Amino acid sequence: MTDNVVSLKLCAGVDYTHAAAINIFAADCHARSRKAGWYTDLATGKQLERNVPEMLCLIHSEISEGMEGFRKNKMDDKLPHRKMIEVELADAMIRIGDLAAYLGLDLGGAIDEKIAYNDNRPDHKIEARKAAGVKAF
Repeated sequence: MTDNVVSLKLCAGVDYTHAAAINIFAADCHARSRKAGWYTDLATGKQLERNVPEMLCLIHSEISEGMEGFRKNKMDDKLPHRKMIEVELADAMIRIGDLAAYLGLDLGGAIDEKIAYNDNRPDHKIEARKAAGVKAF
């Protein structure tokens, strides 16, 4: 395994990489969305083709709700023992997982590759970030 791939023990001791665990999570999110009828025309019972731009905007709305919860230091209204930002980030991840699986994307693999890429980016090194005029966020 490379440095950016971590083995996880899940499901009765079976080894999974981060990529596999993320893809399993995405598949589960998608299966739950299908079971809840989000991919079915409720009037006709026929399968729906989802509107990807709408799904992306719904992900964005979860992030915006998380920002509002963070800004106001609010607790969640549905899970009152948790901070709103925590629950809204969970909602965003669920929506991202659903969309990724719907589109047949290897989200886990892409995350692993992006982490490895970011580890080696010159603009992500502390020395570069201290330089004048570089990105601050």
